[in-house]
Amino acid sequence: MDAYPKVMTSVVGELERNDTAEKNSISNSLVALELEKEAKYQLIAKNLKAVVNTDGLRKILTERDPHILWGISTGGKPDVSYFVQMCKISDFLKAGCKVTVILADLHSFLDNRKTPWNLMSARSAYFEKVIREMLLSIGAPIEKVSFVRGTDYQLHKDYTLNVYRLSTIVSVRDAQVAGEDAIRQVEHPLLASRLYPLLQSLDEEQLKVDAHFGGEDQTKIFQFAQKYLPKLGFKSRIHLIGHTAPKLPGGKVGLTEEESKIDLLETKKNLKKKLGKTFCEPGNIDNNPILAFIRHVLIPLGDGRGFALKRPAEFGGDISFSDYVSLESAFANQEIHPADLKNAVEVYLNDLIEPIRTAFQNSANAALITSAYPPPKKEAVAKGGGGGGGGKDGDKPSPVALDIRVGKIVEVKKHPTSETLYVLSVDLSESEPRLVVSGLANILSSDQLLNRLGVFLCNLRPATLLGVESKAMLLCASRNEPKFIELLDPPSSSKPGDVIFLKDGLSESCSQKSELKKKLWEKLQGDLKVNADGKFVWKDSPFITELGDIMCKTLTGVPVK
Repeated sequence: MDAYPKVMTSVVGELERNDTAEKNSISNSLVALELEKEAKYQLIAKNLKAVVNTDGLRKILTERDPHILWGISTGGKPDVSYFVQMCKISDFLKAGCKVTVILADLHSFLDNRKTPWNLMSARSAYFEKVIREMLLSIGAPIEKVSFVRGTDYQLHKDYTLNVYRLSTIVSVRDAQVAGEDAIRQVEHPLLASRLYPLLQSLDEEQLKVDAHFGGEDQTKIFQFAQKYLPKLGFKSRIHLIGHTAPKLPGGKVGLTEEESKIDLLETKKNLKKKLGKTFCEPGNIDNNPILAFIRHVLIPLGDGRGFALKRPAEFGGDISFSDYVSLESAFANQEIHPADLKNAVEVYLNDLIEPIRTAFQNSANAALITSAYPPPKKEAVAKGGGGGGGGKDGDKPSPVALDIRVGKIVEVKKHPTSETLYVLSVDLSESEPRLVVSGLANILSSDQLLNRLGVFLCNLRPATLLGVESKAMLLCASRNEPKFIELLDPPSSSKPGDVIFLKDGLSESCSQKSELKKKLWEKLQGDLKVNADGKFVWKDSPFITELGDIMCKTLTGVPVK
């Protein structure tokens, strides 16, 4: 009888110990789970400028892994700056999130037709392929990333009905403000551009995502979505705002699109050349695309390994930095030369894009590039003309030879020996202003010209006029009876050096062209005019910049000389 209580006491004690162990195990599991959720949150939020609705994100993480949306316009061509977004998408995927990438083909068409309708499918295919290769090159797990094209659902009945519903409660002003940082701004915006923020907001509901990721330029569209989606009965989403991607070479005005970016398939030779042209002033840490790229791409990808520079021993030898702050401090104190910084970035960049180059060496991917970005058609030029020659009398003159740019008149002086001529100093975003001799001294006052933006032909052979060499020509609208001359007006936000080209693609946007021979100029000039709408045209084709049309305030239907 005495043994029974002892046995029971032993059993009860064992049960209590097991219960305590089980509780401790559950408690430890809960702690581990909380730590895991916090680690996921920190990984998602890492290096973002802002997380809008942090509580909402943390709540979702207690229930499941979030579904995140990232949209990309298929208008241009992806370049190395896209690695900024790829780094964050990699973080989302490593945190277990599902990521949907919208290839925003319809958005791109609406944004002043960045993508022609007939190229939308090929462009989307190229973007999907290259984004996959970028993610693989940085070691991202891509099992939970998926791609969808805007036209896969944005043309459906229900989606279109929601666009109409939203358009009945959104003011034109709100639509304009929402898109002003993300959409190409032009002098005379089309109605299509006002639809862009509506579509982007409705994408969140259509795809049933938890969060929407984008750069700083998307902030106003995110605010627009938070304001208007609940008015249609839809929930407001979490918004993850990243940093603006640094452009390499960047900081240069007047470069062609190809010159202003480092392509993901750039050759090693061209990559070196473009990095060499990238702005990187000694000690400048505020406006430095090289440092920005290191901060937002190379340091995060280093995963704690820091950043290493190789230098000859006579210049200090190899050096490494454990974090960006120490690197920035050293550069600010001019302990690192810009050339050493560029050389290091060149090595890292080549390592990053080499797998992408390799992937596009096969014939199928090479054909994809050609179909997405067909080479521009050029009119035939007579043999020996070199694009700037006059050719034979029977040859058709082509405006492809014209190098026309926006210039700012920074100084106006009277010609030293002529009362009818001005000598203008014109900023064309070159190393120094060009001198331009103009016959406007008896027509416009110097105050009317000073600090004016104008339209300049830049590749005529320099001509000496009464002892002063003129290195460009100011183009003006001209009426004979009664006599009146008027300067052409580029879009209001234009900058010196902005390239002017034909809207329909008959000319190329480039910063340097071969010398324009006088005979060809005389042929082309006859078809330069201001049309009935006040637009500067060649025949019936309008000249534009990236910002919009070149206009004449009052004159219409007159030649441009």
